[in-house]
Amino acid sequence: MTPASLLRLVALSAIWGASFLFMRMGVPALGPAWLIAARVLLAALFLAAVGAALGKRLALRENALHYLVLGLFNSALPFLLFASAARTLSASLLSIINATSPIWAAVIGALWTRSALAPRALAGLALGVAGVAVLVGFDPATLRAGAPLAIALTLGAALSYGIATNYAKTARKVEPFANAHGSMWAAVLLLAPTLPFAPLPALPGPAIALAVLTLGVVCSGVAYLLYFRLVQDIGAASALTVTFLIPVFGVLWGHLFLDEPLGWNTFVGAAVVVVGTALVTGFSPAAMLVRPARAGRP
Repeated sequence: MTPASLLRLVALSAIWGASFLFMRMGVPALGPAWLIAARVLLAALFLAAVGAALGKRLALRENALHYLVLGLFNSALPFLLFASAARTLSASLLSIINATSPIWAAVIGALWTRSALAPRALAGLALGVAGVAVLVGFDPATLRAGAPLAIALTLGAALSYGIATNYAKTARKVEPFANAHGSMWAAVLLLAPTLPFAPLPALPGPAIALAVLTLGVVCSGVAYLLYFRLVQDIGAASALTVTFLIPVFGVLWGHLFLDEPLGWNTFVGAAVVVVGTALVTGFSPAAMLVRPARAGRP
């Protein structure tokens, strides 16, 4: 991996880790539905501007259904579930449970193909469950009213990412930028019907408005551009390393900016979840040191 790719990987991890911080900031003021609708709309507008500048087209007629499926399971549903859970759970806990997404993807993939999980993957699955149990079993946030439902919503968001991962493997091949751009507009359409049923929020102050703007443009729009550049440069398997780094920044930002406590269970639970995910995905740190022979600009 080149220094530039490593820098992009760390930057992407920091950005996606910060998304949980901004959700924790924005949800009390706007509510989950309005916050996530604003997030995907801002991301869609940003990607539309980038697409216009690069001359990239969406091919809506051919790919509309594809964008809707991807927009539902990769954006609208998990974003909304995370935001709903963010009213109760800490940014640290949200970011760590998010790291179980590859575990869900492996389980769904095995069910999808009707194949058995390898012993290593089964061990990783058991560790992932144990890690989440340590996190939620000793976290003070789980004593709050509604915590069990919030934990279920967070696991549901990770499950949704697992569905999206397996769908993307079997779906028609669409250019990566178009996937990001089209799925964001699809998420806008899917979330719009929920808004009439959500309480109309008051006009947010400057700090909340900046958090929402950053959540949409940076944590969604810019993050997608970074991610697809990494996939192009180092391959999809190596780019998956971001999953292991997001909890580091999620915990860091939550502690620094929201004064979230760090208990022993945070570190132990996070470590167990990350090791379990590594086992399930077959991740090898040595593979990160090898630069693919075909690397180029998107």
